[in-house]
Order: sequence, then structure tokens, then C-alpha cells
Amino acid sequence: MRLPNGYGSVIKLSGKRRNLYLVRKTAGWHYDKEKDKQVQDYLIIGYAPTKSDGLQMLAEFNKNPLDLLNTKTTFQEVFKKWSESKFPTISKSNINGYNASYKLCGVLYKKAFREIRLADLQYVVDNCGKNYPTLRKLKVLFGQMYSYAMKNDICYKDYSEFVDIVKYKNRNPNKMDRNKFTKDDIKRFWELKDDKYYQTILMLIYTGVRISELLNLKKKDVFLDKQYFEVLSSKTENGIRKVPIADKILPFFKSWYHDTDSEYLLHTENGEQFKYRNYYDSYFLPLMKNLGLEQTPHCCRHTCISMLAEAKVDQTTIKKIVGHSSAMTLTEKVYTHLDIEDLINTINKI
Repeated sequence: MRLPNGYGSVIKLSGKRRNLYLVRKTAGWHYDKEKDKQVQDYLIIGYAPTKSDGLQMLAEFNKNPLDLLNTKTTFQEVFKKWSESKFPTISKSNINGYNASYKLCGVLYKKAFREIRLADLQYVVDNCGKNYPTLRKLKVLFGQMYSYAMKNDICYKDYSEFVDIVKYKNRNPNKMDRNKFTKDDIKRFWELKDDKYYQTILMLIYTGVRISELLNLKKKDVFLDKQYFEVLSSKTENGIRKVPIADKILPFFKSWYHDTDSEYLLHTENGEQFKYRNYYDSYFLPLMKNLGLEQTPHCCRHTCISMLAEAKVDQTTIKKIVGHSSAMTLTEKVYTHLDIEDLINTINKI
């Protein structure tokens, strides 16, 4: 059956190949000096295993024609265009989350977006080594990008909805063992409290803050007289909070606060801000090895949460202190108002 003029064509290719049929459509004409005639410029729509599949691809294309330039738009370019319109409307923490997810997709950066298939997306999920919460964010990014691409005629099918992350729900592909510190471990830290770097471990344990929150903490956000500090930048909305300073670690905060003119509470010997790798590789990890321990900085946060729970502190207050990312109820968000004095009294229970 002859196809209508301008509809496109399905051409059988020579040789042995999985996708034997080329699907194309005339995109324009140009003058060929050597042949001394006008010749066609073709838009390659794709390749198909059978002629029937090729005709279906051609029909879908004609039903929702794509711009010639859009067929070459890469994954990287779609992210750039999407983020330029999306990022001004969302919080910094959400922007950081999307950027972190995007960094996992390096194998897709240069690939034409409309040529990406489910197997490509699933490959990123299966090989990025991240846990279920991170994979959920990655899948959300895929969905957002496909929504943008379809609205702008860059592609005509959303493969993101078929990406499987459920198999990772109860396991972490590259999980590090994040055990809480034992009472004996904490006792050993207290025995070594004269070492300013063992002090930082106790500061992490008795505040429950994320390591990034403590390393980014500036002195202007620390209020020693009122015994609390403010976290103004966090990976979650609930992470923006006032954190009480327990009586037993207040001397450590004062010592770090007054020892140099650095703008950061924790700082290098030169008064510079600690970068995570510097702090972890040069200080935290050697301190753990010195005591024969294998925990990570996140274990300090886990330990704080466990200690608060063991002290019979209610979950709402725990979330308030540590800025936990788990969902808070509407009542907790709207009606709970905990004074900083109440939070100090609570943290002093552990």
C-alpha cells in the first residue's frame, strides 16, 4: 500500500541487524552541486525490527510531529531547559536534590532524549548504588523531565512511569552499616574529650545534626548565651530549625567558638571551613580507627535519635530537634510550638 505524499517512509536496510527497518520523513530539500539537482534531506525518526513496527512508529510521529531540532535534543539539554524554568519556583534544598539525582545520570547526558528507552533509565537505577529514598527522587526527576519534554514536543512517550524502584524498597544496594554507638563507645569518647576532634563527635551525638549541618554552621548562627544554634540550610524543609545545645557539650561549643576569628564554628587550623572529605578523611576516620570502630558520621545522628527514644521523648519532639525528614502530621506542623528551653531540657535527658 502506497503511503500518502509527505507521510514518510519505512525502508528495509541491508545486512543482518536487530532493527532492520529505517523510519524516515522528508525534512526539506537542498541543491547538490555535484548532481546538479535538488535532493531530499531526511529526518531519521528511528529504527524498527519489522516493517509493521516501523509503520506504527511513523503513524505515532505523524500524529504528534516533532520539531527537527528537538529530535537531537540531549538528556543534558532537556535538564538544562527544564531546570531553568523549574528552579526559580522551588526551594534551595529541592534544587540540591534534583542536582544530586541528575549527577547519577552521566551515561545519559549526551544521548538524544527521544532515543532514551526504559532500559536506559533502569540501567541508571540499577547501577547507581543508591538507597530507596534516593531512587524515589531520581524517578521523580525522570518524570519531571519527561513531562517537560512531551509538552515541548521533544518526545511522545513517557518511559519514567515504568522505571522499577520497588525492588530496592527494603534494601540498599551499597549500604554502609550505620550502627549506633554503644554506651561503652560514648564513654570512651568522654574519656578523650580533651581532644578537640573527639569533642566534635560528641557534638554530633548530642545534637543529632547531619555532618553537613555542623560543618556549614557559622558563628553568627550560634547563640551561646541562649544555648542553641540555627540550621539555616538543610537537605530537607524540616531541617531548617533551632537546635538546643546540651549542658554537657556547651563547653565544646564555647571552645570552638572562641579559639580563632574564623566565621565557621568548626574550622581547620588555618581558620578555613572544613570540607566534608577533609574532615572525614583526616579526622573522623582516623579517630574511629584509633578506637577500632567503623561507624560513619551519620551514626552519630542515629545514636542521638535512639538515645532520645530510650529517654521516652515523644516522636514529635525528636523530629523537632533532629529535623527528621520523615513526614510530620498536619497537627505536628501547625500546632506544635516547642520553646527552646523545652528542647534544652529534653536534650539534657540523654
